[in-house]
Amino acid sequence: MDAENKDIRWKQRFANFEKTMQLLERTLQIKTPSEAERGGLIQFYEMSFELAWKLMRDYLEEEGFTIKSPRQAIKQAFQAELLADGQVWMDALSDRNLTAHTYNESVALAVVKQIRARYYPALRQFYVTMKAKL
Repeated sequence: MDAENKDIRWKQRFANFEKTMQLLERTLQIKTPSEAERGGLIQFYEMSFELAWKLMRDYLEEEGFTIKSPRQAIKQAFQAELLADGQVWMDALSDRNLTAHTYNESVALAVVKQIRARYYPALRQFYVTMKAKL
């Protein structure tokens, strides 16, 4: 793939990431979400996280890096100063598997708490950084 298509790819990925962030932000505004709303919040978070690491990969590949995994994308994005707190992203990557167990209410509540307190702010910071690169 030529450089121009790679450049377009990360910008298209950003547009999709921006849409999922808007969905996540609207859902986070619900103070006491119902079970269904909580499920939606977790789903929007999962979509935002997936698009975020793929956006990192696409952007970094355009910069000349070879990225093979989400972990590698996060580490390189942190080194490239696209992320303010690499540890939060590594924790989010580790906790990503928890979202498959949201049928368990205590797990779902714990996941939502982490999204609100740690993971959404990290996603938001990355969003602002990448928006500036457009």
